[in-house]
Amino acid sequence: MKRKPLDVKSLLAVVVVSIGAAIVNSSVVMAQAPKTESAPAPATEVKAPEAKPVPPPAPAATEVVENPYGIEALWRQGDFVARGTLMILMIMSVGSWYIGIIKVLEQRRMLKDAKEADDKFWHTQSVQEGIATLKEDSAFRFVAEKSLLAAQHHATMQTKQLDLNTWVGMALQRAIDVISNRLQSGLAFLATVGSTAPFVGLFGTVWGIYHALTAIGIAGQASIDKVAGPVGEALIMTALGLAVAVPAVLGYNWLVRRNRVAMELIRHFGGGVDMLLLGRGGRMRRDSES
Repeated sequence: MKRKPLDVKSLLAVVVVSIGAAIVNSSVVMAQAPKTESAPAPATEVKAPEAKPVPPPAPAATEVVENPYGIEALWRQGDFVARGTLMILMIMSVGSWYIGIIKVLEQRRMLKDAKEADDKFWHTQSVQEGIATLKEDSAFRFVAEKSLLAAQHHATMQTKQLDLNTWVGMALQRAIDVISNRLQSGLAFLATVGSTAPFVGLFGTVWGIYHALTAIGIAGQASIDKVAGPVGEALIMTALGLAVAVPAVLGYNWLVRRNRVAMELIRHFGGGVDMLLLGRGGRMRRDSES
């Protein structure tokens, strides 16, 4: 059998049906696709950072460099010999200044008592009344009391092998010697310090140099910066010895001279008392001098 050829209407119908099916399929696919559009994010306000005030620049700190050499380092690094030497020098210095101050105050009081004795003692009617006008701890009162007691004791002696002049003179000399010994007390310490302190400091220097050179030899470095520090530190001992000895010597000489002046006043006063007790002088010291 022979097929009948398709007519134009049939072809148009087939084309229309194909186009409609394609449109329907595309609409279904678009309906099933997920929505990819998202809502726009809300705009956030960006604030600029606040500018903080800049603090003023701090002043440059001064660096404190600790001195590796000196008395403190010498004490800290020294052995028992070096520390003992320093302690001996310190004791010498403190003792010298203490004795010097005490002796100056004692001499000042004695000179004041001499002025008081010159103003009061020689204006009384008797030695007993003159003694009552002086202070109890006065050296001049001590001399007058011993002389008066000697004269009274000589008057009560049954056998007088010595005359009154010799007896009172001996008592007066003993009293003056007692006062002289009291004035001289402590001066021997000043003389000892003045003569030995430099050698004590020199001993400390020698000991320090010995240890410094030993340490340098062990380290194996003999440069000037390694030698100058320890040796200079050891020389401090000599300087300390001289610093202790010089005030002691000067103070000793000055105090000895003032003691000599004070003892002259004591002897002068004792001579006047002796003349009063023996009846060979007037009541006023200036009358006995003329």
